[in-house]
Amino acid sequence: MEKIEQILPEKIEERSFEIITKELEEQGIFLKEKEAPVIKRCIHTSADFDYAKNLVFSETAVDRGLEAIRQGASIVTDTQMARAGINRKKLEAYGGKVYCFMSDEDVAMMAKRNGTTRAVASMDKASSLPKKLIFAIGNAPTALLRLDQLIREGKVAPELVIGAPVGFVNVIPAKERILTLTDTPYIVAGGRKGGSNIAACICNALLYLL
Repeated sequence: MEKIEQILPEKIEERSFEIITKELEEQGIFLKEKEAPVIKRCIHTSADFDYAKNLVFSETAVDRGLEAIRQGASIVTDTQMARAGINRKKLEAYGGKVYCFMSDEDVAMMAKRNGTTRAVASMDKASSLPKKLIFAIGNAPTALLRLDQLIREGKVAPELVIGAPVGFVNVIPAKERILTLTDTPYIVAGGRKGGSNIAACICNALLYLL
């Protein structure tokens, strides 16, 4: 039976990261310095050490994400859950906001008119925002596929794409499309894993690095 640790509430997160670091080292996994805080926070959020191997970073992803936030970039998500999970107060301190258009009436009408999902329509709406944007997709592969299309058509130029939809249908192909982008920084959760909580925690990891 595992020993129960007596630890103050404010020290629980710190202790959790100590355990994560120790277990990674025991597995022979040593993370790149800039990527480590993001990967460890995903493990902390999910208790899933697979994120040490399946998070894929483009070469400048972390630096570009941090610089975008410093310059007031806003974050667009595909779920209200992810929006709620992102530290809005910290983002707003740099001038950014968090958007999720999935519940908007005009998005529902656009989706019905065009015969698409709301996730697709929400990406179309987001592409018209006149500001620097980070996209954090944690649920709908259709959102990620539409975002990829908008990027290739030159209709939106994200500062960073966080691709972490979870599931079985079109999830892997959507992520693979993002991995082929050459001029757009990305952080992608490989395979079927991900979720709104992972998308939000990647955003928070960047915010806490600041």
